[in-house]
Amino acid sequence: MKPRQPPKARAPREGANSTRYESLEDVSGSPGGPLLANQAEVFFEVEMETGTKPGASAPSELRCKECGSVYPLDARYACEECFGPLEVAYDHSGLDPAESRRRIQAGSHGIWRYADFLPFAERPPATRTALEPGLTPLVRADRLADRLDIGELWIKNDAANPTHSFKDRVVAVAIAKARELGFDTVACASTGNLANAVAAHAAAAGLRSYVFVPADLEEQKLLGTAVYGTTLVGVRGSYDDVNRLCTELCESRPWAFVNVNLRPYYAEGSKTLAFETIEQLGWKLPDRIVCPIASGSLFTRLGRGIRDWLDFGLVEGELPAFNGAQAAGCSPVAEAFANGWDACQPQRPATIAKSLAIGNPADGPYALELARATGGAIDSVDDDEIRAGIRLLAETTGIFTETAGGVTIAVLAKLAERGGIDRSERVVAYITGEGLKTLDAVRDDFALQTIAPTADAFAAEVEGRDLAAATAR
Repeated sequence: MKPRQPPKARAPREGANSTRYESLEDVSGSPGGPLLANQAEVFFEVEMETGTKPGASAPSELRCKECGSVYPLDARYACEECFGPLEVAYDHSGLDPAESRRRIQAGSHGIWRYADFLPFAERPPATRTALEPGLTPLVRADRLADRLDIGELWIKNDAANPTHSFKDRVVAVAIAKARELGFDTVACASTGNLANAVAAHAAAAGLRSYVFVPADLEEQKLLGTAVYGTTLVGVRGSYDDVNRLCTELCESRPWAFVNVNLRPYYAEGSKTLAFETIEQLGWKLPDRIVCPIASGSLFTRLGRGIRDWLDFGLVEGELPAFNGAQAAGCSPVAEAFANGWDACQPQRPATIAKSLAIGNPADGPYALELARATGGAIDSVDDDEIRAGIRLLAETTGIFTETAGGVTIAVLAKLAERGGIDRSERVVAYITGEGLKTLDAVRDDFALQTIAPTADAFAAEVEGRDLAAATAR
């Protein structure tokens, strides 16, 4: 399918439009140690090297993942022959692994250090912006590992991106491609984190933006989107309803919907998480990856990124075991894995992990393939386990994650408890968003001990209580 393309004569718009929040009727018809491992400051203003990419791979075409049909590198997302998803294919004939590694290490302090492996024939134009995502901390989590009896555990904290989630990576790539193709308006369907990222990156690029979200999204994510001057549209329905609406609008509006008609390019941004993990581990591979699954795109692109570097000769070894994490209230991929199905049955989401609440995941079948091919698994956890996962990570690492990260840590704990992780394994778990975005999930755990301003009151009411609790244990 080839959605509407941008007008050729229209120049990019400077500035973003003022914020509006609109509510649409329910479209379904119903009511409704390593490199930067411990470094927190990872965003710098840099001048990027532009021009051709010698000694690198270059995008050659869009290719259907199902039937192999090929298409030009324009704004489209589905095969006209079989309606399968399209992905970017690369020409690797010019690749020089040694030169590529040198260019990475001499590159920017963010995802554009991996531009040779992203869908651009030339490096994107030089910018001076603090919004380049990437090189987020990879933290060795020894206290959490001890709690779970895991030999070696690393936490990739991707909440340390400009809008505090991994979505900055995919949006940065999609915005660069939108500008390359001549679009002046970008849009998205989102469960929250993507909304924040699209609004912010569009504002920085001077592009008009429209962000479509379920109307019952967390307030923190709504506020964190509207502040950038986007047109924020609340749809009375689930994310899947929002996505269907955006797919329909994509056919009639000359806009770049980052996760619809630009999805083949957008998805490539997630590969940079795999590239960083390898580089931050000293050009070594983990033995096991634990990652949340919503649409399945992040999960599968981590696999694609690692496979690419194995094929290119930049790293040696085998694909890690891939373990996916879903919330029980929206777990179509986990359900399919448990039942031995090759496809997912759509579900109506009902979970506190709204950023993972995609009932009909586009990349679900490919996530199933990856987990099974690597000896991994896909598990789900309930809302109480999600809250416990958030607390466990915070108490042992000082990292406060949103609900999606609580899902990841809860599944990691479940995997360790059933003996699914050998103590010799190097495990990397991915935290994809900041806890301040989902405060309601932990509100009931909040306790403020109020006392008079005296030492006696502190001793009696705080220390005394702590002593009594310790004695009871």
